[in-house]
Amino acid sequence: MSWDEEAGRIAARRLAAKAQGGEDAVRRQHEKGRLTIRERIAGLADAESFREHGPGAGSAETAPDGTVRFTPANYVTGLAEIDGRRIAVAGEDFTLKGGSPNAAGLRKSIYAEHLAMQYRVPLVRFLEGGGGSVAGAGKGPAGPVGDPVFNAPRFRSIADVLSEVPVVSAALGPVAGFPAARLVASHFSVMTRKTAQVLIAGPAVVKRALGHDLDKEALGGAAVHGRNGVVDNVVDDEAAAFDQIRRFLGYLPSNIDERAPRIATDDPSGRREEKLLNAVPRERRKAFDMRIILRAVLDRDNFFEIGPGYGRGIITGLGRIAGQPLAVLGNDCRFYAGAMTADGARKLRKMVEIADLFHLPIVSFVDEPGFMIGPDAEAAATIRAGTAAVAAVAQSVVPWATVIVHKSFGVAAAAHYGPDGHVLAWPSAAVGALPVEGGVAVAFHREIAAAEDPDARRKELEDALAARQSAFPRAESFAFHDLIDPRETRPALADWVEWIQPRLKTLTGPVRFGYRP
Repeated sequence: MSWDEEAGRIAARRLAAKAQGGEDAVRRQHEKGRLTIRERIAGLADAESFREHGPGAGSAETAPDGTVRFTPANYVTGLAEIDGRRIAVAGEDFTLKGGSPNAAGLRKSIYAEHLAMQYRVPLVRFLEGGGGSVAGAGKGPAGPVGDPVFNAPRFRSIADVLSEVPVVSAALGPVAGFPAARLVASHFSVMTRKTAQVLIAGPAVVKRALGHDLDKEALGGAAVHGRNGVVDNVVDDEAAAFDQIRRFLGYLPSNIDERAPRIATDDPSGRREEKLLNAVPRERRKAFDMRIILRAVLDRDNFFEIGPGYGRGIITGLGRIAGQPLAVLGNDCRFYAGAMTADGARKLRKMVEIADLFHLPIVSFVDEPGFMIGPDAEAAATIRAGTAAVAAVAQSVVPWATVIVHKSFGVAAAAHYGPDGHVLAWPSAAVGALPVEGGVAVAFHREIAAAEDPDARRKELEDALAARQSAFPRAESFAFHDLIDPRETRPALADWVEWIQPRLKTLTGPVRFGYRP
């Protein structure tokens, strides 16, 4: 006697699971410009590498005629590989109940974080769903209501996984409620521009509770969340989201007990870019593009920017020098002269904490005029967010290198200098308590007002004080490790990368963050 019948039933259930919500539901998903969860996994992972956990999970109902109807779990979870490196990958199946979890789907969604921690691999979530639903309330036989009181909090594993392995989430359709919380509980998040919305609650709930009649896009589209930091990056389509996920994970180790992968590069460490000599204008108040400097110094085609749409005076991202993965910070003087806003401070702090967690060295390119000022900055609690960022830097445990490109003023400048950091300065560097223009306006306002030519006197004072902020006397006083020709920046940082290798070997395992304001 064989088990052919049972084997056939297993095969039938697996086939039903791969059919998801059926041909019509899959077609409707495609008509909305969105892939199914299984297509997303196939688009991200190496070919044939996905191994599903719980492919037979779901519910079976027996009809009076004895036929069995199987409904699969509407959450897909398993292990796969990206460029030969193992990951855990999971996501809602929107073709079944709009991604709102059925019983088996809920269990598989909770399991995803445990899976990543168990096998010590990065976690990738593809999110598209509305969390819980009241649609089934009161139907079916009475039974236990709610989770057992002794259950671990459902969010515990979602929080714990963030301290163990890289976590990436992509919003690729409407994401509301609990899935929206999962989205932001990530080290890197991305959403598609036209097909995704992220909502605490949808339009119907908002209208009922608050009277605002807004559609999903107005409530939580990319135009909203690409500017407020709910998501890090916004992309045009799902293929671009897959590419960003691969790139982000390529800079990171699989878990906190491993080192980030250093790769071979044919970009010479001694490369000197002539354009760096003219990158910063001699006129103090003239803007320039910091990203041109970053790309000229880092390994070619190796800058992956994170959060370009919010906190725009601060630049954060990942890059490499001599193949070594790095966290990269900078200022963009084209937005508030590069001043640190509350959003910019939170963005910088997040990048520093990710670098500490995964033991990435940090390189900071400084053009910092200080914290943003004015009534909007005060209302946004900029000093609190900024001080928390400074505290994160002061307690950082990874190697730091700082290149003072231009301005370095005020308390906010402290967010660019890590403990025992290697400090280089360009001849365009200006360092002081505050920018010359503001300092002169405060300290000499009476003298300027009494002058025969106030504007001329103001300029005279500003020029005199600007000379005192020059990098040369500070270099003579050994306030920097070196004052360098801008064209020497890449060779100097490549040397530093080699110097820190022994220290990086000791930086594995968990880190602890204390209280920060």
